[in-house]
Amino acid sequence: MTSADPAFLPGLELSRILYEEAVRPLLDDAFPGLSHAAARVGTGSEVLGFDTARSADHEWGPRLELFLAPDEAARYGPRLHQLLAERLPKDVRGWPTHFRRQDDPLDPVGHMELTDGPVDHRVSVQDVGGWLTLETGADPTAGEPTVLDWLAMPQQKLAEVTGGAVFHDGPGTLTAARRRLAWYPDQVWRHLLACQWQRISQQEAFVGRCAEVGDDLGSAVVAGRLVRDLMRLCLLLERRYAPYGKWLGSAFGRLDVAEGLLPSLRSALTAAGYPERERALCEAYETVATLQNDSGLAEPVDPACRSYHRRPFQVLHAERFARALAATVTDPELRGRPLTGSVDQWADSTDLLNLTGPVRAATRALG
Repeated sequence: MTSADPAFLPGLELSRILYEEAVRPLLDDAFPGLSHAAARVGTGSEVLGFDTARSADHEWGPRLELFLAPDEAARYGPRLHQLLAERLPKDVRGWPTHFRRQDDPLDPVGHMELTDGPVDHRVSVQDVGGWLTLETGADPTAGEPTVLDWLAMPQQKLAEVTGGAVFHDGPGTLTAARRRLAWYPDQVWRHLLACQWQRISQQEAFVGRCAEVGDDLGSAVVAGRLVRDLMRLCLLLERRYAPYGKWLGSAFGRLDVAEGLLPSLRSALTAAGYPERERALCEAYETVATLQNDSGLAEPVDPACRSYHRRPFQVLHAERFARALAATVTDPELRGRPLTGSVDQWADSTDLLNLTGPVRAATRALG
């Protein structure tokens, strides 16, 4: 693409146009009556609603996921791919449907460009259960996810499979699966909230201890980690899946609590020294603690900060909130688990979180 790029459209709108004006007519002509679902789900900033004109520089454009029954996906998939390669329009609203493949290992992503020949398109054909198993390690089309399923699914993946848009769903299977994954079951939610408070309790005293030995950089780094954990906690409280780092701040900014909490979080990150950093963090702790109490999920806990035992550091003692929430968890599979939580509460390597098999094995071992 060049400086003469067409006007930016949100990716979900571009995908809707691709389906309604190009893909659906071809399906109706070549495979009349073929039951299918069409959606824009999975990876991509547009699925989370965060795409901008910058997104068009790689793997963004007229993209679509088609879902068929498993036997029909195997039967018709290659034929559909070829049909679309030969008959899709070369562009949609000025955006090419052809994606140039890259041979450079440092730049392996697809880039839109016009072509005179068949288009290397981004319309996939798969079955819902197989796709969800590949993405999350579980198949909610076969029944309700288990506790292990929920704990082994990264929130980024849950956001990808429940976000985006469904443009058509003849069988209804995709819509039903997305509904099942829309949010955690109540008992899992309470457990994850307890685990998030426990994470905060493990670090909150280190902001002061680092500063006390002259390590202001270390103090600031710990504060940054605590700010991140508070943001993810707020997303949990407002029943929103937390995306990975690139979009965490954007997702947090959409929360009801964001406007009131942002000043103290920014101050904690930009403070010139420990006293200011501690004050800002305490303001943030108390705001989120009050939010937790107001949720009614557990017995209220005093939200005021206090000294860390006999040391001169002000903390929330967030483990108090973890214990209060853990006391409300009655599911036998969760009551006996350590407060480590779901996979992305104890690991944040993108490469690891994409390995569903090892993630499920590690999650099972923690129980």
